[in-house]
Amino acid sequence: MSEKTKIIIVAAVLVALLAVTPFANSFVILLITQALIFAILAMSLDILLGFTGLPSLGQAAYLGVGAYLTAILATNYQFGLDGSFWVVIVLGMMLGAVTAAFFGLFAIRATGVYFLMITLALGQCVWGLAYRWNSLTGGDNGINMPGRPEFGIDLADDLTFFYVVFGFFVATLVVLHLLVKSPFGRSLVGIRESELRMRILGYNTWLHKYIAFIIAGGFGGLAGVLWAFLNGLVSPEDVILTTSVDALLMVVLGGPGTLVGATIGAGVVVFLREYLSTLVTWWQYVLGGVYVLTILYLPGGLMGIPERIRQRRTLSAAAERAKAVSASQ
Repeated sequence: MSEKTKIIIVAAVLVALLAVTPFANSFVILLITQALIFAILAMSLDILLGFTGLPSLGQAAYLGVGAYLTAILATNYQFGLDGSFWVVIVLGMMLGAVTAAFFGLFAIRATGVYFLMITLALGQCVWGLAYRWNSLTGGDNGINMPGRPEFGIDLADDLTFFYVVFGFFVATLVVLHLLVKSPFGRSLVGIRESELRMRILGYNTWLHKYIAFIIAGGFGGLAGVLWAFLNGLVSPEDVILTTSVDALLMVVLGGPGTLVGATIGAGVVVFLREYLSTLVTWWQYVLGGVYVLTILYLPGGLMGIPERIRQRRTLSAAAERAKAVSASQ
């Protein structure tokens, strides 16, 4: 399938989502909005995992700093509840990027499982601050948002807020797509495939990974700002290890290195989690089983299914040709 065809299909699906959502009930609209926010978080992680080969367990930290910044500004200074909403978006992305820049100084020095463990430890540091710094974060109780912004349009309306989140999601998808198709993005893929070879070719692999780490943190901060306004409550639960694991599994389930796969994975996880939780109390085990089966039988994620089908057809056709040649002889 050509790149142009893929873009047309993705655009058609997004237009369909935009057209169908207004006719859904309030609960479904909130679920779709939540899935889009987590899709932004998952795509930011995909820059590290899928394109650079860096499996991170600290992505919840950037969502957390963006969310807490939003809640603190809105609660203590009433900032972000009007036209300053756009300023908070920028500040959230900047804080996420700055946090990632600091963490990256420690994490990028490691590789493989050591990188995974360092990002886990750094993410837990953010959770510890959120849990213990009661005077700023509210500790266990968290911070209740005073509401959503009003600046000509009322974001308290769920459908209106969906449109805003949808706009940020599309912008994120476009920006990250252009990034991974750029020479910089292709160099990240080269690092994923063989970092030693890229070094021999003269690339500063540490700097490339560091920049990718910062970009992932910035978009993680964006997801945090939007999550704070959607959820209405920011607490240590938002920065626990489970959130980072969910983001990682969204990428793996959808298909690493595709961006669109991260979006699909986010949608599947959010809707499956909400649906299963209404049916059985042990829904976590069912969801865990889905992840295990995906890793065992779909290593390329859901986005890898068409390629596996194509490969099987190619093998079948080759086998048929071999039989025909053998029969003719």
